[in-house]
Amino acid sequence: MATGRLGVGEMLGALNAALGPGGPVWFKETRARHLRARDFLAPRRALQARFGDEQVPEPVVTAVAGLQGPGVAPVLRCAPTPAGPGAPAAAGPLSSSTSSAPVAAYAAPARPPRQVPRVVLHCAALRGAPCTLRLSQLRAVLVADHLARALRSRGVSVRLVPAARDPHMRTFLQQLRVEWPAASESAATEALRSRALAELTSAQDGEALPPGILGRVCLKELVEEQGRSAGYDPNLDSCLVTEDLLSSLAELQEAVQNWPEDSSSGLAGTPNSGTDNCIVVHVVSCEEEFQQQKLDLLWHKLDDQAPLRQKHLVCGPVKVAGGPGTLTAPKYYELRLAQVCKASAVKHGGDLAQDPAWTEIFGILSVATIKFEMLSTAPQSQLLLTLADNSVSTKGTKSGTFVMYNCARLATLFESYKHSMEQGLYPTFPPVSSLDFSLLHDEGEWLLLFNSILPFPDLLSQTAALAYTAPGLHITARTEMVCKFLVQLSMDFSSYYNRIHILGEPRPHLFGQMFARLQLLRAVRAVLHAGLAMLGLPPLNHI
Repeated sequence: MATGRLGVGEMLGALNAALGPGGPVWFKETRARHLRARDFLAPRRALQARFGDEQVPEPVVTAVAGLQGPGVAPVLRCAPTPAGPGAPAAAGPLSSSTSSAPVAAYAAPARPPRQVPRVVLHCAALRGAPCTLRLSQLRAVLVADHLARALRSRGVSVRLVPAARDPHMRTFLQQLRVEWPAASESAATEALRSRALAELTSAQDGEALPPGILGRVCLKELVEEQGRSAGYDPNLDSCLVTEDLLSSLAELQEAVQNWPEDSSSGLAGTPNSGTDNCIVVHVVSCEEEFQQQKLDLLWHKLDDQAPLRQKHLVCGPVKVAGGPGTLTAPKYYELRLAQVCKASAVKHGGDLAQDPAWTEIFGILSVATIKFEMLSTAPQSQLLLTLADNSVSTKGTKSGTFVMYNCARLATLFESYKHSMEQGLYPTFPPVSSLDFSLLHDEGEWLLLFNSILPFPDLLSQTAALAYTAPGLHITARTEMVCKFLVQLSMDFSSYYNRIHILGEPRPHLFGQMFARLQLLRAVRAVLHAGLAMLGLPPLNHI
């Protein structure tokens, strides 16, 4: 029998190990119609490649059926399925062994990171003012903020650069619930300036330079040294050096070289300073990529201590369907806020925007709409925005408002139970160890557990995974995973909640099933809240 938190990753690892040497074969089912027959599947072709045309050896089937270990669910049966001959299926019931682990265990990443460097996230878009912030740059800001939260949830030490010095930018970031450091003391640029002046080529060439330009530094040799396969633009030949550029480099240099002593590195037995165990990830819009490559190479040119591992996370373009291509980030926020207020006025009546309590809720709903729109698509892909009013409807099952609406429904459910308990209609919640989860046999309950609660820790770990050792300049991130997960969770919960009457009649013989359902939904609530926290969104109690 399994003990503690069950894990999809642990289960897949045990299933693959039972097949013997070779690559992974098993995968987790997700669709309801497949889950009626099996939870995990080893496809026919994969098994044929492993064992030939023969049936899966009986010792392997026996090993699968008898799986045990930390995080591994008991296997109910192992048998061929229509997916192919010799394709075993493993299934586990909603039992105490599945659901008795602490709820908090399912709201945290699955495993602590090993050999993970410190990470400096650099988002150049934050050096300007919000009035000039394009939608593609806003996307880069939100990706960087979300990635920082995901990394920190795994214990990785993260520094964010640059500090937001513009007061209007700081206010805008607060509206967006983006956690970013405020203005700090300017880093010293003397050493970088001296090195830059020694590298300048324009004085020798007699080139007339615009005001504010110190000179030009040749970068072509660095591009050739790195090789075109690294991903640098072959058209890069030189860089105009300004005081602002040197200031940007100095801030990056300070962030890398002077790590806070109390900062957790996520790397056992490594010092708290130096660049060997540090990776710099430049999160930029596609329009800023060329300039960012110049900054990257200039850093290598002027600083012998520049980190060898600099990666570029380039966010794809943001297009507006039927709208102006020049829409700025603040105007976009104002548009969504106005739409949320309008939708709420239609639903509830009156001008709720004048109520301070509702003002806070409207701000959260607006930010939820924006973040789910910006982050639900893989950051490397193009994003198409639709600005219609129905984008903020609670009935739009793919919107952030829909997720927040179901978060509020969960809060209302537990508040209703608490109120009824205080009135003496229901008893106090019994110890979890005394609950009988075999009373849960609805398909929707298994969907919530198997597709949402159990996989969530692994999903958090995957969101924070960066292929920092991969060759090349560019890096990808899976920052779309949390938004997609929360939308699917909300759809599954909404379907279940609409069909099943959770708080039944106050009759003792019905309390067992009610408490088992409430405990399941406690775990759903914990996972939902943890997912929203990864987006910087607080849970709402009502909408």
